[in-house]
Amino acid sequence: MVKQISVFLENKEGRLAEVTKTLADSGINIRAMSIADTTDFGILRLIVNDPELANKVLNEAEFTVIVKEVLAVGISDEPGALSKVLSIFQKADIAIEYMYAFAGKVGGKALVIFKVSDNEKATEVLKQNGISVMEAEELYNL
Repeated sequence: MVKQISVFLENKEGRLAEVTKTLADSGINIRAMSIADTTDFGILRLIVNDPELANKVLNEAEFTVIVKEVLAVGISDEPGALSKVLSIFQKADIAIEYMYAFAGKVGGKALVIFKVSDNEKATEVLKQNGISVMEAEELYNL
């Protein structure tokens, strides 16, 4: 499992810049990110090279932060590969809460981050179907 940092932000100019500066000032590198917003606030989801330090420095900077475990799944970079993974989840009755893509390829594969209803079951069924699930340290050290 990979640790994801979720930061709750007021929908206000400059807040995203403050988060990224806080991370940069602590030497934390962002590996993947996603932003979902509403009228009043947004949720910034991050995969970083040092999630424990990111959690610490963001909390110290008075951001509201939650750390969750997600799956980093390597899929073939070809038509139908994502559909195959989604079908595996459907057949195993695993709900996808959200997902986002990782910038770039890892070992020739596209990398997708999934937040699912059951990480352990999802990991098991993916591996049974020949789909690679990336280990946390492997991802953080990219």
